[in-house]
Amino acid sequence: MATHETELKWIDDMKFDVYQNSKTIRIDANPDEATSTGVRPKALILSSLAGCTAIDVVELLNKMRVQFSDFSIKVTGELTEEHPRTYKTVTATYALKLQDPAEKDKVEKAVKLSQEKYCGVSAMVRQFADLKYEIVYLQ
Repeated sequence: MATHETELKWIDDMKFDVYQNSKTIRIDANPDEATSTGVRPKALILSSLAGCTAIDVVELLNKMRVQFSDFSIKVTGELTEEHPRTYKTVTATYALKLQDPAEKDKVEKAVKLSQEKYCGVSAMVRQFADLKYEIVYLQ
């Protein structure tokens, strides 16, 4: 059985360092974006979703021999008003430029496969939020 492990260490104030696979991520609950030295913990869920589905989509597009560039994913989460504030709606917007616009159907298939079959983070997010996605084709 596969397992993942993360270790967190308090630094000072509301700053923490998370260690995973010999890498460090700074978490900082400081609400002042100008002086914050890390990322917000809840937003890391959105980053995890983007990373998970991006890996799937790129792998699938490569297998389908789809030529693309300028690939990015923007994930937005809308929070509930009451505590504990959780994401109620999450939207992933995929953007990419295709060498051949006739291959849009392959992109749509890759994104759908990632969202509905392969991305474990998408499956987890669906447990607590309405997960939506859209694709934007760049010129």
